[in-house]
Parts: sequence; C-alpha cells; structure tokens
Amino acid sequence: MPGRFEKKSKMEAQVPTSSMADLAFLLLVFFMVTTIFRLEDGLPVELPKAAAAEQIPREKLAHIWVNERRQVSINDNLVDISAIQTIILSKLQQNPALIVAFNADKRAPYDLMSDIMEELKQVNATKVSFTADYERTR
Repeated sequence: MPGRFEKKSKMEAQVPTSSMADLAFLLLVFFMVTTIFRLEDGLPVELPKAAAAEQIPREKLAHIWVNERRQVSINDNLVDISAIQTIILSKLQQNPALIVAFNADKRAPYDLMSDIMEELKQVNATKVSFTADYERTR
C-alpha cells in the first residue's frame, strides 16, 4: 500500500528542566551579591577597659591623641585634621613598618575619630593600634 502513511505521535509541549538547578543557583548568587545589608546604628556605650596589654617599641609608633574638646595631637604636636595625611605619609616613608597608636578619650566625639581613620586610610596606614587603659583584675 503505497499511499498509506504511518501516523506519527503528537509532540507534547514540555519545559526543559535540565537547567533549572543552574538557573536557581545563578539567581541565588545574584541576590546574594546585590543585597545590601543594613548595618546597625548601635547604642551609645562606654567601651570596656583592656585586661591585657602589649608593649610596642617606641621607634615603630606614631601616637595620635584625641581629647573631648576635639583637639588632635601627633607625637605631642597639635595638628589640624587636614595635616594628618601629610604627617603620617612622611612617617610611613621613613618607616614602612610604622604602627599608628590611636589614643582617644572615651568622651571624644566619634565623628572626629572616624574622620581621622579616613585620613589614615587615604595614606594606607593600615597598622593601627587602639590603646586603652590597663585595668587590673582582682
């Protein structure tokens, strides 16, 4: 019978699921990368005193002092915040292993300390030591 054709089965509409796991993983990575985590504002707290201390050789240190009246001193010289970059950069060129000892009064305004830390970041002064009073435990 030459005029007879075989009937083909109908194709069903299907959604390919072989790459669904890949798509789910990519969406998960996308949302993880683009999510902005809100940092906590925090509460006003008085930081604890240190229970242990470590002595650092004097020639490796540059001391920055900040008091509650917004005065800033570097190695016993009163300076303006705008001069911090220049002073620390010259000290870093003399001694690349320089550690900046940050001594702040517990009543000093935090925005001033943040501004000083930004100035230190600009000159790549990444070795910073935050000093505290040594508290003897009984």
